[in-house]
Amino acid sequence: MNYLNFNFFGGIFISESDILKSINSDIVIDFDSEKQAKIVYESIFLEFKTSPDYRSSMDLKLDKNTIIITIDAEDATSFRASINSAIKWIKLSVEINELAEN
Repeated sequence: MNYLNFNFFGGIFISESDILKSINSDIVIDFDSEKQAKIVYESIFLEFKTSPDYRSSMDLKLDKNTIIITIDAEDATSFRASINSAIKWIKLSVEINELAEN
């Protein structure tokens, strides 16, 4: 089953001296159903709240069949690590849910 549709929104903010100041982005993930989105959201919520990272922060929101992840990072490395973690947690949650359904 194809549950996920990823959309990335956001930008890189450059200071007046052209030094990378911060990166923020919203990742919008559309699921086939509200039920599936809620299951994934509840499965990964604690990971987002307890993940220690001093150079970035992640916020998670559920809106019907959509999960919105907001990432604010100080640099590209921590931004990439945050995205990788978020996608890994979501992918794992979807795979476990698919196994449980079969």
